[in-house]
Amino acid sequence: MNIDFRQHALQVLSIEAEAVAQLAQYIDSRFNEACSLIFQGAGRVVVLGMGKSGHIANKIAATLASTGTPAFFVHPAEASHGDLGMITNADIVLAISNSGETSEVLSLIPVLKRRGIRLIAMTGRPDSTLATLADVHLCVRVEKEACPLGLAPTASTTATLAMGDALAVALLDARGFSVDDFALSHPGGSLGKRLLLRLDDIMHKGDDLPQVHQSVSLKEALLEISRKGLGMTCVTDDQGKLAGLFTDGDLRRVLDLTIDIHSAGIAQLMTRNCITAKAQMLAAEGLKIMEQRKINGLIVVDAEHKPIGALNMHDLLKAGVL
Repeated sequence: MNIDFRQHALQVLSIEAEAVAQLAQYIDSRFNEACSLIFQGAGRVVVLGMGKSGHIANKIAATLASTGTPAFFVHPAEASHGDLGMITNADIVLAISNSGETSEVLSLIPVLKRRGIRLIAMTGRPDSTLATLADVHLCVRVEKEACPLGLAPTASTTATLAMGDALAVALLDARGFSVDDFALSHPGGSLGKRLLLRLDDIMHKGDDLPQVHQSVSLKEALLEISRKGLGMTCVTDDQGKLAGLFTDGDLRRVLDLTIDIHSAGIAQLMTRNCITAKAQMLAAEGLKIMEQRKINGLIVVDAEHKPIGALNMHDLLKAGVL
């Protein structure tokens, strides 16, 4: 059987794109009111939803939490059996139901009202029970579902998720949420490492730092490079300040010269005025320097220009920065 599935897929994308585009008409004073309620609130945003709406509610809570608005998801059925105690009177509840008639959600409303907890509803029916009971209603109505049977939540869940993103980003901007703030809520994975990891966290230091005095021979410098395994060594002066750098690449160039590696001094062969970095520099910044300068190693110096650390591309790769 030869079936071309692409036509159905394109139709789904078209319907869902239209559903999201239609949301623009609902970004009105009620949207502003919902954002203000959350922005000025002293508590968290508690997001509720059953079934597919529950999955969307969970994602919206996660997006809010990761962009500066403390939020979490509570399952409405579990809330009726004790989890309602997770919600404080200072919190704001964001209840999601496409029909606005989900019994598990509606059963919580009397308790929320009695406790004076503010309620934002997100439904596809402005005249629904949930919408009319809410302090603020955000409409996410769609003309039709992408499912040809009109049964499986598709366009409606896409529209709801998009409205949740609109809330989160509007609040992010209002809070002045920065890249550093974002990094603090994403410490794991490559994103967190690129935003939080500093050179001091990954550089070789102390006894692991390759360094020789500028008076030593090339042979002694090569032995230090071999011992420390970074493919380079710092060269320091009498005050312990960085005088230069000698790398594996420099060695290849030296081999083209007619010299005696046993007697040649490292001072005449090292690279002076080499590129350096500071310990508190982001690892991602160090990577950018190395890529731009086309170098494989980087020396970290202190305020007195004394070498305190060294790293290479392998260290960045191992740390997950690359």
